[in-house]
Amino acid sequence: MIENALLDAKAQQRAQALTAWAADAAGRGHAVPVESDLIAIAVGRTVDIATPDRSLVDAWSATLKWILSQAAFGVVDPHVHLPEELSAPVGRVSMAVVAEVVPDPAAEPEAVVVVPPTAKKAPAEPAADKSSARAKGTKWEADAREQVESAVRRFAKPLADLLARDANEGDTRLLITDMLCEGLGYDKFRDLTTEYMVRQDFADYGVRIDKQLVAFIEVKRVSQKLNERHLRQVQMYAVNEGVEWMILTNGVVWQAYHLTGGLPVLVNLAFEINLLGAESVQEKANALFNLHREALKRRRIDELWKHRAATEPAALLDVILSEQMMDEMRREIKRRTGITTTIEAIEEVIRTEIVDPKLMAKLYKS
Repeated sequence: MIENALLDAKAQQRAQALTAWAADAAGRGHAVPVESDLIAIAVGRTVDIATPDRSLVDAWSATLKWILSQAAFGVVDPHVHLPEELSAPVGRVSMAVVAEVVPDPAAEPEAVVVVPPTAKKAPAEPAADKSSARAKGTKWEADAREQVESAVRRFAKPLADLLARDANEGDTRLLITDMLCEGLGYDKFRDLTTEYMVRQDFADYGVRIDKQLVAFIEVKRVSQKLNERHLRQVQMYAVNEGVEWMILTNGVVWQAYHLTGGLPVLVNLAFEINLLGAESVQEKANALFNLHREALKRRRIDELWKHRAATEPAALLDVILSEQMMDEMRREIKRRTGITTTIEAIEEVIRTEIVDPKLMAKLYKS
């Protein structure tokens, strides 16, 4: 841990995460921000810092923000799980430790092309490496999807049998363990911890990937309908342990929620799928694929929950009731009918006569 009198424990943790990432990126031939800038980012919890040279901070802005968000959840060495798209700077070319800098007339004013000595003899090697990486990515995804689809087919009858005899929670959990291991790629000894203790209470499963706690799974008996009380239960575990993914299931229905830390915390449903529902096997497998070990490791589920969060009813209503949208509606009413009205009048109609009162209460409560 970085020792600095100006840093509290959390800032030290952020600084440690940033400097560990920087050492790894530099070792792979990238130019990275200097340590003093990384510490300033850790202290301020923002990439918007004053520095003589903003170019490197700007080039790594998305990566630095991602690492800060992971550190906020207590993730140790988050750079180990860095998404591939964040592993290189934006707008700059990687810099080898020993390199020859060659001006490029076609490049942007701040950009440089760096040619390592070995690259002159074998310029095709980097491209071959990238192609190989893409090929591996394609293979892991194809294998994972095939495994999930096979599991959806194979476990349909056992799930239906459990439901028919109203099996208890223990029997449901036995089947879910098989699904997690045989269908979603988890190792029951390496990746799963049953009865994970959280402040004198126990989560059904703690999920670790590469030794990092990434999710909690709460299991209910196969015939029990999942509800808000169950979500609050697993949310308490996630908040206390700084975990961002929460999974609720009774074996038949699977729900995945994302938790964003803060005051208040934000919880967004990423997806819900009923494995005995009317959807096709392919549709069920496509949803459940996001919980496969390899997909969760690569954060393939991130765009799913971000889209759901951006388009949920409360978020859309917030957009509709924004001043800009209200003004556009007022103009459109005038264009269509010739009637002049006010933003306040339109908003009142939307609130009282169009929108579900429960949704309005939820929006203004948040």
